[in-house]
Amino acid sequence: MIIYPTIELMGGKCVSLTRGRLDEPSVWHVDPVDMARGFAQAGASWMHVTDLDRISGSESDNTELVEEIIRAAGIPVQLGGGIRTREHAEQWIDKGAGRVVIGTAAIHDPALVRELAKYHPDQIVLAIDVYQGQLMSHGWQEASALVPADVLRAFDDAPLAGVIVTDIDSDIEDGDGSLGVITGLASVTRHPVIARGTVRAGDDISRLKFVPNIAGTLVGRALFSKDVDLAEALDLAQPEVTEKAEFI
Repeated sequence: MIIYPTIELMGGKCVSLTRGRLDEPSVWHVDPVDMARGFAQAGASWMHVTDLDRISGSESDNTELVEEIIRAAGIPVQLGGGIRTREHAEQWIDKGAGRVVIGTAAIHDPALVRELAKYHPDQIVLAIDVYQGQLMSHGWQEASALVPADVLRAFDDAPLAGVIVTDIDSDIEDGDGSLGVITGLASVTRHPVIARGTVRAGDDISRLKFVPNIAGTLVGRALFSKDVDLAEALDLAQPEVTEKAEFI
C-alpha cells in the first residue's frame, strides 16, 4: 500500500481544513518545499498536493510554489485542486506532475475524464467525495443526484491511475475514521482505490491494509501534527511477511 504524504496549500502556506471548511484553515508554520523534500528523504515513493485556492476560487496563486515543489520533491507528485479543463490538466502534466486529480469535472463532464485518460493513461486520478451517501463536488460544497457507486462503475473501462475516495463524514469527525463507505466503493471498481480522511494514527494504516482493493492512502494533518511519523507509516504500509516452512 502506498502512503501519499499530503500538502494542502492556501495562500502559499501549508494548511489543514477544520471540518472541511475552506474559511477555517489550520496553518502550519513550515516551508512547503522543505516538507516535500523531507517526505522523499523519509522514503515516500509518491506525495500528494492539493491547491485549495483553486478550489475556493481565491485570487491567491500557488502555481509557482507547486512548480517548485514538483521540481524539488525528488518523488512524483499527484496534484489536485480545481483542475476542471483539459488545458489545465495537460499544463500540469507538461510541467512534470506525475498525476492530476479530477473531481468536479468528472461529474459535469465525464467525457473530459475519458479523453484525458485516453491520451494520458495512468496519469489521471478520479476523485469521489461522499457525504451522507451523496456525491459532493466543488470542494464538498455541492451535492449531486448521482450515486457514487454508479459514477465509479461508469469509468471502469477508462485507463485511470486510480480513484481517491473521501468519506467526508469520517474526515470531519473527531473520532476514529470509519472505513464503511470506502470499503463499499472499493468493492465496486476495478481501479485501485486511494483512501482519504481515515488516517489519524498508525493503527488506521494497519486496518486499511486489510481492505480489498485499497492501494494507498493520503495522510496530511496527522503528519503535520506529528500524530503519525512518516517513516513508521511507510513501514506499516509494507506487505506482511509470512514465514514459509522449510522442507528437506
